[in-house]
Amino acid sequence: MFIETETTPNPATLKFLPGRQVMPSGTREFTDPDAADISPLASALFSLGDVTGVFLGSDFVSVSVAPGVQWADLKPQVVAILLDHFVSGAPLFAGGDAADIAVPAEEADMGDDPADADVVAQIRELIETRVRPAVAGDGGDIIYRGFREGVVFLTMQGACAGCPSSTQTLKQGIEGLLKHYVPEVTEVRAA
Repeated sequence: MFIETETTPNPATLKFLPGRQVMPSGTREFTDPDAADISPLASALFSLGDVTGVFLGSDFVSVSVAPGVQWADLKPQVVAILLDHFVSGAPLFAGGDAADIAVPAEEADMGDDPADADVVAQIRELIETRVRPAVAGDGGDIIYRGFREGVVFLTMQGACAGCPSSTQTLKQGIEGLLKHYVPEVTEVRAA
């Protein structure tokens, strides 16, 4: 087995591609070792000490490290853990599979006005078809949180969450795209 590595726009995050499916559906982000207890893979990565985030995508794992950590020192250890996990066929989650994995409840949608249903449907479609694939290419994900009074609220995950260019991505990239196709959108904000 060979694991490819890609850089991301976030210098603290690398994207690891094991050449096979990681998550059968959805994504999952771990931002601390306690949250990672449900995933043997994420727990093993956090056990390295310098890891500050693990993001599981459809066919990749993004790993973020603390400021000042040199990837040259840590990358071989991350690759070894990933190889051990995927070669052994170990489960991604303790006690089951990823079929029921969802965004945690505390990050639930803000609730949309039913009068905006058509606009929200257009926004969600654009995010699913145009934005999420691009963001996944950079080792992250973007989650729709709500639409109120012309403002779209989004949450960035994985490599994109702590990326120095995430504000630019939201404002110049995503906001420009949504404003172009959905005139009711006036602004995009991080939720």
